[in-house]
Amino acid sequence: MSKQKATISSKLELRRTKGEKSSSKTPKQCLIQRLPLEVLGKILHYLDASSLFCISHVNKFFNRLANDDIIWLKLYVSEIGEGKVWRPKGPVENTVPERSAAVLAGAEVPRRAPGHWKRRYLKERAGYNVSEWLRDLRAISPYTGLPSQTESLLRKRRVLWELTVTPRSGREAAFQQSQVHFFQSSVTVCWSHSRWPSCRQVASLQVHAVVRVALACPSLQRPGWRSLLGSFDAEALSERSPLVGHDALVKVLVLQGLLVGVWRGTTSIAFVIACFHFHRLVERSLLGSSICPYSGAVNKAPFDDIDPEYGLHGYTLHMVLHNTVAEIMSGQFSQLFCRKAQIQNGHIELVAISRAVLSQHTPLTGNISLPWRCEGLEGTLENCCLMSFTLLDEALQPFWCLSYPVHLAPAKKPGAYDYDGEHFSLSCLRPEGRVAMELVRTERQRQLFLIDLRLYVGLQEVNRHFGKSY
Repeated sequence: MSKQKATISSKLELRRTKGEKSSSKTPKQCLIQRLPLEVLGKILHYLDASSLFCISHVNKFFNRLANDDIIWLKLYVSEIGEGKVWRPKGPVENTVPERSAAVLAGAEVPRRAPGHWKRRYLKERAGYNVSEWLRDLRAISPYTGLPSQTESLLRKRRVLWELTVTPRSGREAAFQQSQVHFFQSSVTVCWSHSRWPSCRQVASLQVHAVVRVALACPSLQRPGWRSLLGSFDAEALSERSPLVGHDALVKVLVLQGLLVGVWRGTTSIAFVIACFHFHRLVERSLLGSSICPYSGAVNKAPFDDIDPEYGLHGYTLHMVLHNTVAEIMSGQFSQLFCRKAQIQNGHIELVAISRAVLSQHTPLTGNISLPWRCEGLEGTLENCCLMSFTLLDEALQPFWCLSYPVHLAPAKKPGAYDYDGEHFSLSCLRPEGRVAMELVRTERQRQLFLIDLRLYVGLQEVNRHFGKSY
């Protein structure tokens, strides 16, 4: 008996040592990977397309599970193929049921190429059916130089904008848009809620374009495709952040292009305002992912080695000054140029309005202000607005597009003395270049006039776009 026990214990010890050797060679699995595949598949069936896309980037194991054809077929049927009838062109072993209810009840997947239902879902739901809306994007507005159907396409696709706030400790929170206003070349989105955290507790902000899926009940919606439009590091949000305006209730700071309103006397966020330029906004809203923004091909002008000043002339500028509800000024300026001998400090200077030419001076239809509204409270920030401009090259292709907040400040030294009144300056400095404007408010009419508008474009951008080496 003792010999038998010794033999059994020696065998167990041998098995244990073999198991240790084999486990040392294979990577350790997490607890969820130890679950049966049927259970994991059942769990993944409850995820939406955006979550499946995220989990497919964890490792190869989850990538294989998240790309399962059965999951994507059920997702396609529940959101797109409701009530559709599939009629296979040829004989298949596992035919698809005629009604979507049978598919959701557990029918087998027809024999298709791997990834067929995922590609079909992305093509019809997430905007990957490029040929369907590319035709509409071909219609270019002669005034702005941008697709004229951008607003209608975004509304037709039911695109919403969602703000995700990630605190330093705790769970992230998603806020739905409160107000949306479309303008000639941009869209302004406002988020105002009562559950904002303190700005000192926020680690980052993310803006996603979300395509909601409407369910049978009109009041219910299901999360759909999410495209990341921008990530903003809130570590830079502090008392030393650029201040663009304030009133009796709030002060507004600029965070990498976002306007963040903070209640005065506290650190609580009141509202967030973002302005998105129309240039490739449809593609960025439909073709990106929840963790990576869309990055299309970089457009370059045709190469020209005959013109000695190619890339320095033929520019067209479309400029809009607006706030959250109305336009303040808009204009188009063509045939802008810069002589080769006038290139200074690594920039080319494009003069759209010259203070010396009185006929070019443009009146503004209102004051520079930014209305805001938050949970029953509202106010107006003086001397603050949003600027959206589109700079087209000689072939009328977008070269530099920007939507950014600007602040009206007293001019240090008036550049013209043709008007009796106060002189102001509006400027915006970006890595691509700088925009400088000079305005004057007349004493009698108390109206603002734009008397000077200049763009300073970086030579690096010009050389990259035109293939030159100025």
